[in-house]
Amino acid sequence: MKKNRKNPVSFQNTAIAFKDKSKGDLFLSFVIFSLTKSPFLVKFLSRAVKLALSMGLPVKPLIKATVFKQFCGGEKETEYAKVIKKLGAAHIGSILDYSVEGGEDEAGFEATKSQLLKIIEKSQSNPDIPCTCMKMTAIGLPALFQKVTARTPLSKQEKQAFEKVENRLDEICKAASSSGKPIYIDAEESWIQKAVDDLAEKMMARYNQENAIVFTTLQLYRWDRIDYFKRLISAARSGSYRLGIKIVRGAYLEKERERANALGYPSPVNATKAETDAEYNQALQIFVENIDVVEICVGTHNEHSCTLLTQYMADHRIPNDHPHIYFSQLYGMSDHISYNLADAGYNVSKYLPFGPVAATLPYLVRRAEENTAIAGQMSKELEIITRECRRRKKAKQKRA
Repeated sequence: MKKNRKNPVSFQNTAIAFKDKSKGDLFLSFVIFSLTKSPFLVKFLSRAVKLALSMGLPVKPLIKATVFKQFCGGEKETEYAKVIKKLGAAHIGSILDYSVEGGEDEAGFEATKSQLLKIIEKSQSNPDIPCTCMKMTAIGLPALFQKVTARTPLSKQEKQAFEKVENRLDEICKAASSSGKPIYIDAEESWIQKAVDDLAEKMMARYNQENAIVFTTLQLYRWDRIDYFKRLISAARSGSYRLGIKIVRGAYLEKERERANALGYPSPVNATKAETDAEYNQALQIFVENIDVVEICVGTHNEHSCTLLTQYMADHRIPNDHPHIYFSQLYGMSDHISYNLADAGYNVSKYLPFGPVAATLPYLVRRAEENTAIAGQMSKELEIITRECRRRKKAKQKRA
């Protein structure tokens, strides 16, 4: 294992951050992040693209050459395999994310399950694919999860449908266990999350006996997640199994607040970002204090949270490449964090979406809208890209 550095890892080295980016790549990133700074422009372009595709206009090549290239690995295996190899050369793993939205029928859910099983099979023989990820709503109806969460009585048909969801999940988790590679179960909206949590807990108790194979996700913008984290730790200890946790800040902030306001119940999310940041960082401390039973994926683009965890690791003499700790960022974003952490010897992964351009459009739209909601995120990306362009210009002048 690699020892900890005495000084905190720096995210300022743009030469390391963009070593895989050509001048053209940097320009493309600059244009995309400049456009996504404006919420109005994001909404306008999203609607325009959807309309163009529905009308059959030939915009697919333009989408693929721009926003799809920035945030996705490719449509086919021959395309995303090159990205996996490139990231692997920088000691960054790829979490293949089949970003086609789940269907509305059993055939669509089964097709998604089959695709996940194929990804798991690929991961078994590829060290550059450390794990797999999934959304429960890709293998079952959101309305069904909502009923189960609300404890609304299910019809006989609905009970059968939910049994099929659990069977699909069990088949996926069993395959992950056989491959020795974890499966991350993504978080959903609060009104369907309890059903997801219950299934994830059942699978963790079943498959996490020696290592954390099944990971559940905590969205720390929810004010009840720290207590839930502590309950999960207690359950893992009493059940003698490993707890797999991925922590994120949260992806449905506006939707959560709007629904709570419309239906007249207290918002399940924190009132301020500062509260969410504090709870996220508290979760890091709780993890380190329980590393004997918890394995974690730290999903964040926040430099302070990443630095804080590296400091906790140093304080507790935890090696940089401890197998129970992964840092993770989205492909196409925060390369200054991912590449510098990997260069310092930490375990790092990128979420790498793939799939047909048109089918991944909902993911791309959601990504653009979420990015505009993160204060300062786009400005930070632009600042770092600009700094790297200036560094390259100076280096070129010196060589001349």
